[in-house]
Amino acid sequence: MTILTPESEADLAAIVASADTPFHVQGGGTRPIGGPTNGTPLSTAGLSGIELYEPGSLTLVVRAGTPVAEVEAALAAENQRLAFEPMDHRGLLGTKGEPTIGGVIGANVSGPRRIQAGAARDFLLGVRFVDGSGQVIRNGGRVMKNVTGYDLVKLLAGSYGTLGILTEVALKVLPDTVTTATLSILGLDDVSAVAALSRALGSPFEVTGAVHLPQAQGAARTLIRIEGSEASVAYRAAELQKLLAGFGEVLFDHDTAANRALWQDLRDVTVFHDRPGDVWRLSVKPSDAPGIVASVPGAEALYDWGGGLIWLLVPQGTAPAVIRQPVDDAGGHATLIRGNRNAGVFHPLPAPVAALQDGLRLKFDPNGLFNPGLMGQTA
Repeated sequence: MTILTPESEADLAAIVASADTPFHVQGGGTRPIGGPTNGTPLSTAGLSGIELYEPGSLTLVVRAGTPVAEVEAALAAENQRLAFEPMDHRGLLGTKGEPTIGGVIGANVSGPRRIQAGAARDFLLGVRFVDGSGQVIRNGGRVMKNVTGYDLVKLLAGSYGTLGILTEVALKVLPDTVTTATLSILGLDDVSAVAALSRALGSPFEVTGAVHLPQAQGAARTLIRIEGSEASVAYRAAELQKLLAGFGEVLFDHDTAANRALWQDLRDVTVFHDRPGDVWRLSVKPSDAPGIVASVPGAEALYDWGGGLIWLLVPQGTAPAVIRQPVDDAGGHATLIRGNRNAGVFHPLPAPVAALQDGLRLKFDPNGLFNPGLMGQTA
């Protein structure tokens, strides 16, 4: 099927304004966006390029179809970074394509550093997008200050292209760090590991990553990342070693290059790459996480965000209710990342929240053009 790839915001607006059939909206085509989506494929990959970058002001304005790699290279040249650390889904999903910044924002993709720095939406200063009637809408700004009116900026983040098609995003960026180090404790069970991570995260020592791998190369590993200047990292590592001594020996690795590679692997969940089975992403209270994992037959887990995010590998074809029921009982959310997406990707919402979500879609996309069948709306 031919993919529509408009080269400008005006072209995109004209396509939407004249449409009488729906679109399957995508960025770089790296992730299936879920469910029984029908319609003409429409990609934002043609809307590419950095429009404004002011390193001194820590601000970046970029078109939505710009590859993430291009954005990160421009930032690295100025010793800066995207603090929310977006993951690359391609290895986990076995897909190709090129991740785009619009896709990252549309899915609110946020990596291990979210526990300290915040999510992708927290760094979003402004957006431009085309709504379901073909209007170009601008909201927010290009600088770090408050903007009056409705905050559509954060509403668009995580909407998966169901409210509008992003054409431009303005982002706050941060300086890169000099040293990346990892503290590790071997052999902890899941309950003890979550307790150790919670203690580290509750300390004043600015933890920027908190992951537990129940089994890795034959031994469970509980990993804590700290970043900053060499002296600061050394001091905080020593204090954390004392704080966590009751959980066992706390190892310290300050090889920055090796640790950055390690945390990139954790970010991208490489432990599940090239493994058969379905993959779920669970958002729960950390204290509930070990019990939920234990309740799912045949499950393997990677705990991120101190246990608040679980990446779960289960046997292929595992019924969604097996995962969603214990998560629902705990007040969490379960999203299917890899598997039979016709069974439903996103966690069912309570009726009042679903009604609010449907009402928003009706305002932004009255004709149901954008990703029908995704996130619960009628196909």
